[in-house]
Amino acid sequence: MEEDGDNFVVDQPPPPTEEELDRQDVGKLLYGCDHYRRRCKLRAPCCNEIFTCRHCHNEAKNALTNPKERHELVRHNVKQVVCAVCNTEQQVAEICSECGVKFGEYYCEICRFYDDNRTKGQFHCDDCGICRVGGRENFFHCKKCGSCYSVELRDNHLCVENSMKNHCPICYEFLFDSVKGTTIMKCGHTMHMECHTEMIHQNQYRCPICSKSVLNMSGTWQRLDMEIEATAMPEEYRYEVSILCNDCNSTGKAFFHILGHKCKHCNSYNTRMIGTGEDPQ
Repeated sequence: MEEDGDNFVVDQPPPPTEEELDRQDVGKLLYGCDHYRRRCKLRAPCCNEIFTCRHCHNEAKNALTNPKERHELVRHNVKQVVCAVCNTEQQVAEICSECGVKFGEYYCEICRFYDDNRTKGQFHCDDCGICRVGGRENFFHCKKCGSCYSVELRDNHLCVENSMKNHCPICYEFLFDSVKGTTIMKCGHTMHMECHTEMIHQNQYRCPICSKSVLNMSGTWQRLDMEIEATAMPEEYRYEVSILCNDCNSTGKAFFHILGHKCKHCNSYNTRMIGTGEDPQ
């Protein structure tokens, strides 16, 4: 470091030579696991064992028969890595101190994250505090929801505070740092895309958390109108019941019918009975 009056000028390291660059590329894309291509392994500080990535660690430890031994690796706590090429253990760094290999074409010192496959568009979000994939230009961070979303959802989604810092209501995996894609439903709640698709395939159209409709159900409600009009209930079942609408949260009354009860405020059949208007005779 050189001192220039009251200013300090930090000496910049010289650019790597061609030989050093060739050495850094040794083994690129040849090492790693099912989750990532990388040229190092992590020593987990929680159990002092070595794994290629945090997902490998979590899968192994969460499969233990003793529930008390199950745990997950906190990525930011990793202090030591092991070079996959020369097997040298060392402090977290971008390049091996022994053989000069670059551990990953993408490297985040904060997340202790390495990946040789740069086609994923990795980037670190300071607000999330973790690395994301998909390209920084394609995402924005929603302060209220507490997570990164596609730019298509900017000013185009219902915010629910810290909605991503919850578990998927279908598979119960924590959403915030899940490697699976997520989707935001009309109600603002989130779940995995694949779980949402499977839920729809099972003809479940309500949010598992708040019970609001997650799809445009107007066509279904029109078909129910016609079916109910064509299916008269026997005389002894012609009485009113009190209902609560899951979609607009209004209460009201509707004539009892086995096929459903229509909300008079929003025309939804996504309702539930909360009592009978009159006891049937």
